Amino acid sequence: MTSVTPTKAWADQPIKLITTPQYATKKTDIFTSGATHMALLHNSIFRGYNSIYQQAAHVADQDKADFIGYCLTWYRFVKSHHDDEELSLFPKIEDLLQDKTVFEETHKEHEAFLPGLAEFEKYLGGLKSPNDFSGDELLRIMGTFQESFSDHFHSEISTISKFSEHANAPKEGTPEHTAAVTTFKTWGKATVTKAGVTDCVPFFLLNLDRTVEDGMWANWPPMPAPIKWGLINIAGALHSGWWKFSSCDAAGQPKELWALRNVEKL
Repeated sequence: MTSVTPTKAWADQPIKLITTPQYATKKTDIFTSGATHMALLHNSIFRGYNSIYQQAAHVADQDKADFIGYCLTWYRFVKSHHDDEELSLFPKIEDLLQDKTVFEETHKEHEAFLPGLAEFEKYLGGLKSPNDFSGDELLRIMGTFQESFSDHFHSEISTISKFSEHANAPKEGTPEHTAAVTTFKTWGKATVTKAGVTDCVPFFLLNLDRTVEDGMWANWPPMPAPIKWGLINIAGALHSGWWKFSSCDAAGQPKELWALRNVEKL
């Protein structure tokens, strides 16, 4: 799924990115569409994780404070996304399908990676000085939850896309179908901004590769260009030093990872 041939390691590894259900199947039902938009969000989070993983051992001392800020933004994004799913999206889908069991496995998967995620935040938030940061230690912590985190974010997409086959899946043209469309759209628009406009929103946008899947998502999420520009350049200005570690530029084009610029080809 890499959209470019990077000269060095890029943010498409070690966690494999998700092929969107809509691209893979060409289906457009509400659950395939909802799962696809979730996959695009998850891939931004994955590129964030991968960009941290690839750069952690190579961050210059003068950049450590910014890198820590970038890492903690990733944590807040993931934690907010998880909480918002559990408290808002999942209950609405359970009600829609009239089935409280559809996310049983998903809840268990959430629990599997949360302890490691908490350790990630505790380590970074507990540093007395940016100079105390150790890339090796951060990589060790990331290794404790990488597999469960990756497995969950992948399987959640499969779970949601299969709801189109559920016995209670709403039929197109019904009030229930309209409600389902509204649920996905409303949640999708709100979940990233809820995480944080000056940190998580720029993080999200700067880890969106708009060239993937034959450019199918070049204009996703749909928003006027001036608003997108403002979210990156005005809202994001408060923490502008953090975004040099992102995987993509403001136009959604993959870019060389900052901390690897002077590192021999990996």
